[in-house]
Amino acid sequence: MSHHVGRTRWRRFAAVLVPCFAVCAGLGIAMAQGALAASFLISGQKFKVTADTLTVRGLSIYPMVDVTKKHELVPVLVTGARHATLSDLCQSFQVDIPMLGTYTLTLTGGDERPAEASNLFLDATFEAAGQANFRGIDIGIAQGAITKGPINPGDRDSRFFDPSGIGQQATSVTLTDVSVTAVALTAATFDIPDLRVQIKQGDHECS
Repeated sequence: MSHHVGRTRWRRFAAVLVPCFAVCAGLGIAMAQGALAASFLISGQKFKVTADTLTVRGLSIYPMVDVTKKHELVPVLVTGARHATLSDLCQSFQVDIPMLGTYTLTLTGGDERPAEASNLFLDATFEAAGQANFRGIDIGIAQGAITKGPINPGDRDSRFFDPSGIGQQATSVTLTDVSVTAVALTAATFDIPDLRVQIKQGDHECS
């Protein structure tokens, strides 16, 4: 009887996990091919991204509103980078599985050689860094006048993008001890050396 229950739980467990891994794999392939759509409906689920060091050439920061598939509005702060390198990258998602509880899906990489991304956009609800060193920074620039960093084409066409709204840009920035809570991440390319994906029972968010 217990063997039957174990098999039933594993099937339910796999039914939840397989779509998660498929989405992550598909996202990586789309990013690598530069084919990911610039604008899409988000799930609304938050995930965490951390890095020991994040170096950006061509930085843009501006407010935006993302939309979920349920048509819920999620205010975010978009951080764009023409080119970014991330050392000791960690990305984590929490998944609640019926009868099994909370599991954490974690993607890590860039330990010995930094991960690199081009035209990277993080739609964040929280951002923090131990230290931030900016070069050529402009605070209070109109969003429509940002030139040093990229603007997501999907955002520029959004009804929530205000060309006269406040923005920020910089020629470059180096951040240490980075922690971001985000609802979306897109990139034209994202190369992650030594990528590792694992799932563990309980709360094992990146820290």
